[in-house]
Amino acid sequence: MGNLVSPEELLCQAEYMKKCEDILKSNFSNRQPICYVHSYGCQGNVADGEKIKGMLAQMGYGLSNSAEGADVVIFNTCAIRENAHDRVYGNLGMLIHYKKKNPEMIIGLCGCMVQQDHVAKKIKDVFPGVNLVFGTHVIHKLPEFMYNILSGSKKVYNIVDSDGVIAEGLPVVRESKFKASVPISYGCNNFCTYCIVPYVKGRERSRSFDSIYNEVKELVDSGYKEIMLLGQNVNSYGNDLDSGVNFSYLLSKINEINGDFRVRFMTSHPKDATKELIDTIANCDKVCNHLHLPVQCGSDKILKAMNRKYTVSQYLDIVDYAKKKIPDISFTSDIIVGFPGEIYSDFQETLKLIKEVKYSSLFMFIFSPRKGTKAELMYDPIPKEEKSKWLTELINCQNEISAEVHANCVGKIERVLFDGIGRTDDNMLTGRTDTNLVVDCKRANLKIGEFADVRIIKAHRMALIGELV
Repeated sequence: MGNLVSPEELLCQAEYMKKCEDILKSNFSNRQPICYVHSYGCQGNVADGEKIKGMLAQMGYGLSNSAEGADVVIFNTCAIRENAHDRVYGNLGMLIHYKKKNPEMIIGLCGCMVQQDHVAKKIKDVFPGVNLVFGTHVIHKLPEFMYNILSGSKKVYNIVDSDGVIAEGLPVVRESKFKASVPISYGCNNFCTYCIVPYVKGRERSRSFDSIYNEVKELVDSGYKEIMLLGQNVNSYGNDLDSGVNFSYLLSKINEINGDFRVRFMTSHPKDATKELIDTIANCDKVCNHLHLPVQCGSDKILKAMNRKYTVSQYLDIVDYAKKKIPDISFTSDIIVGFPGEIYSDFQETLKLIKEVKYSSLFMFIFSPRKGTKAELMYDPIPKEEKSKWLTELINCQNEISAEVHANCVGKIERVLFDGIGRTDDNMLTGRTDTNLVVDCKRANLKIGEFADVRIIKAHRMALIGELV
């Protein structure tokens, strides 16, 4: 198992939480101090943000949905694309404005973005109002950092280069009362040439089977209806353990937990997506019939340049096997448009692939070079304007496919977990099917956080319309 934070270190951080609580009671005798935590990027980041909230709450902070008026604001950042950086810098400018009104306000940055040396330096040089900067490998030390600031330190910077750690047992404040994310592994060993994750998250490290199983069981016993298992590559879960446990075994054992709930997971790397995994999904009634399988591109030439370690043929083999074993399975994926060296004929191969797979939806992006990756230095002659045209063509193609996938659902009865108010109509609730399709339905007797059987009566490009059975 990965480098496990010792019980002694966790106890030390618990003591710092108590010290922070004592200071805050003295400093805020007339009201409760307030914190605001915002996580950018992936669901793994959101899960980290829930732990940050948990530690701050245990120190005595109340949680706010707004940075305005907060005594502590922490941005948990993402490094995947340039626009994520730009949003953080823009929002930091807003926070500095708030800090002029409240000079004692603590501003913190953590996560993947600040794990990069050039970003940390820019924060120091350009945003002197930031008090706290800490990297991805020391989130569990937040209580210590907060104690130092509350005790008089004006700034705390802690960014260590590490293969990564696992900190079990941190307090958590979950964003939902019925949907929970459970990380099963951290970091990545794949080193795709465009990706910064292995450099900022560290090497792949798996949590123990018992820690994951017990967390899921506690959540189910507490009434949670959907469990999302998270990892940069869930398929390689257990490769670093001596127990012989792999991801398929983990799924099958979680499926045996008593309770009315369902299981999702992401992300699956295609090179490690096996027939054993597909068989497990088919045999587990609580595991959703949906596979997020990021292909990135439909050209073997570009996949090799990306260091993805599979071919289009190998990718389609696992897709075809899944369709045979699980006829109603749905697929989603990620596509990078305009990777260095990609020409229009390569892009056309991507269009061909998505027409063959028929994804229910796609996450589509123009290539964004990340400092420190191999792709940053690759020759890239295609202008962004041309890549934007390709992206538009891809979006239009996928919209037609999504409409077809949705139209095929009309007349079917689907089990839906409703998780929010309708996007355009307050008289509707919205939720997702087992196959991850969005369904809107009139409220009637429906309740948020509950399952219901719904007949699909209409299909739109982005969502299905259902009626309660």
